[in-house]
Amino acid sequence: MLASRDNYADTLTDEIRLARKVLGDDPRQVRTVFVGGGTPTLLAADDLVRMLAAVRDEFGLAPDAEITTEANPESVDPAYLATLREGGFNRISFGMQSARQHVLRILDRTHTPGRPEACVAEARAAGFEHVNLDLIYGTPGESDDDWRASLDAAIGAGPDHVSAYALIVEEGTQLARRIRRGEVPMTDDDVHADRYLIAEERLSAAGFDWYEVSNWATSESGRCLHNELYWRGADWWGAGPGAHSHVGGVRWWNVKHPGAYAAALASGRSPGAGRELLSDEDRRVERILLELRLREGAPLSLLKQDGLAASRRALADGLLQEGPYGEGRAVLTLRGRLLADAVVRDLVD
Repeated sequence: MLASRDNYADTLTDEIRLARKVLGDDPRQVRTVFVGGGTPTLLAADDLVRMLAAVRDEFGLAPDAEITTEANPESVDPAYLATLREGGFNRISFGMQSARQHVLRILDRTHTPGRPEACVAEARAAGFEHVNLDLIYGTPGESDDDWRASLDAAIGAGPDHVSAYALIVEEGTQLARRIRRGEVPMTDDDVHADRYLIAEERLSAAGFDWYEVSNWATSESGRCLHNELYWRGADWWGAGPGAHSHVGGVRWWNVKHPGAYAAALASGRSPGAGRELLSDEDRRVERILLELRLREGAPLSLLKQDGLAASRRALADGLLQEGPYGEGRAVLTLRGRLLADAVVRDLVD
């Protein structure tokens, strides 16, 4: 079977029905739906609504379910957003990346500066309760002032959530090749740290509070519940080519090729490509890796003897907060957030 944009929604609906059969009589309603990975708004808005309807029909949605889609600013308009909102979506995440044209050009992004901010207004007009803007810092050629301008533009647009991620250069991309040829300089960890501090300063002053190392929201309700469920090891079913899932300590993933994915479902077979059973130790380590990045931190009871010793050193070095530590939790300070990966490695060992 050939995979195409025209039949993608039908194919994904087939996997949603398969999920219902596999999970059997599980009485749980769906608490969150997140349509992302790539550019889902390249599909027609009606297709996204049909996929959501399949989830509702097969599983039921919790009354306060969070329903999110990612969106490219150039692939939506007021009518598209209105269709999504009327179809049940209540949260949207726009890929802004930067407010500077030369930075967007390096990132090979197609939207024009100002369009993401306009999208926030259009989403609000359509009735979206929660709106996120994604930013990227550390792009070659980006200055501190460029980054400040991007933050100010994002804040001024009026979202209730902002995500800010350090640039990761993936092998095989045009940017990776340009860096390797010396055409553009790769930014270093010190620059990333400076940009993060600028983000924390600007966002905090505007009423945003961090709740995960790379995510800020203006209220508890503005936090992305779907991502919090990932970070806390909840169960989820990921539908689509290459999607990963986790239920009851079993993790599996689908074939990546859209044609192979569609062919498997058309013949009544699972599109799964592999699976693994997480051990108790796997789950302990993952809890430390993920929960330490959250504002609430991770319980010290998860740590083994060496990890506890490392946590005491981190506390003395100002990487963990004293108050929560005395209450049995490892919570990162601002300096600890800058060094989160290193702190996690020490606590896991």
